[in-house]
Amino acid sequence: MTSSLPDNWQSWLVNTLAVRDRDGLRRAPASIDSMQATRVQRDGQWLANFCSNDYLGLAAEPALQDALIDAVRRVGVGAGSASLVCGHHREHAALSEELADWLGVEAVLLFGNGYLANLGVLTGLAGRGDAIVQDRLNHASLIDGAMASGAKHLRYAHADASAAEQRFASLPESISKRVLVSDGVFSMDGDIAPVADLVVVAKRQQALFILDEAHAFGVIGSEGRGSVSHATLANDAVPLRIGTLGKAFGVYGAFAAGPRVLIDALQQLARPAIYTTALPPALAAVTRVALKHVRNDQWRRDQLQANIAQFRTGALAQGWRLMSSETAIQPILIGDTASANALSAELLARGFWVSSIRPPTVPVGSARLRVTLSSAHSSEAIAGLLNALAELTPRFLSNQN
Repeated sequence: MTSSLPDNWQSWLVNTLAVRDRDGLRRAPASIDSMQATRVQRDGQWLANFCSNDYLGLAAEPALQDALIDAVRRVGVGAGSASLVCGHHREHAALSEELADWLGVEAVLLFGNGYLANLGVLTGLAGRGDAIVQDRLNHASLIDGAMASGAKHLRYAHADASAAEQRFASLPESISKRVLVSDGVFSMDGDIAPVADLVVVAKRQQALFILDEAHAFGVIGSEGRGSVSHATLANDAVPLRIGTLGKAFGVYGAFAAGPRVLIDALQQLARPAIYTTALPPALAAVTRVALKHVRNDQWRRDQLQANIAQFRTGALAQGWRLMSSETAIQPILIGDTASANALSAELLARGFWVSSIRPPTVPVGSARLRVTLSSAHSSEAIAGLLNALAELTPRFLSNQN
């Protein structure tokens, strides 16, 4: 087929992809044919899935499947419009109220997904003449939101509250609207932010503290309330928390939670919430069922912690370099991209799907296999992954040493 692209664009695009291919950085989605809890069928092959964010095993929970079927029959599929036009359903209102009750906050605003939530919050609350200070390893959506806002954007050394305060100290006193942003659990390292220390910094600097709890909600804290609860802080210690519904909740969507005046302002200022079609009301309905499981099924978190302990004990005993994480995200640090890709391919051939994470998602020289665990993983499945890793230690650990 003849390309309709201008020649200079055709050349640039071809060269861009060629460089990605050369460096082992080109990525493409893999199509899944079928899914059964922690097992997926990909290209006709059944694989043990160790790269999903389904931390509590709710994505394939029969109760959620039944709830979704019932909700679609009651309220249809699509919302039909943006929330501020005619797309806001009573299921959306009920979900917002129940999420607010769970977190002990005044109000919640729903978004289409976590990326849109972070983009909408940061561009809605900050702009030219303001400042955003955030952790160097925050999720890409937080970095993109800060850059899109037009605010002065500073990043501090990972998980270092004193470095965050130094960044604020470097700002002119004329900048009065200041924002401090951190992940609660970091998506590629799995470690937990020093939330209590950051709360102190935010108060001293009169900064609005925003915490992205995408990988913390459901996983840590009382009733899965995230890193604020994990740090035994009051519900209102962090003014604004952002969560996603497609990870531990097993569904889709996102939300911002905080004081009513802040949420009401975001309803007016966060363009991704204003100018996009609302979440399907059926998804809001099934998410209410998921929330009940998140709150009440402590056994899921207990099983997840047991699975984390089993994996870490086994992998460390074999000599693999694990990162300092007590959460469901357990990265095996490899270093160079080629070796990480090769290890992922070897595990895939043995029936284990563990994604290779490489630049630009992580810094150059820190490519890794990001093992993610679920409460739905059986002890036998984890033992199988560890056995497969043990077979590969002679080849890959010798490269690391």
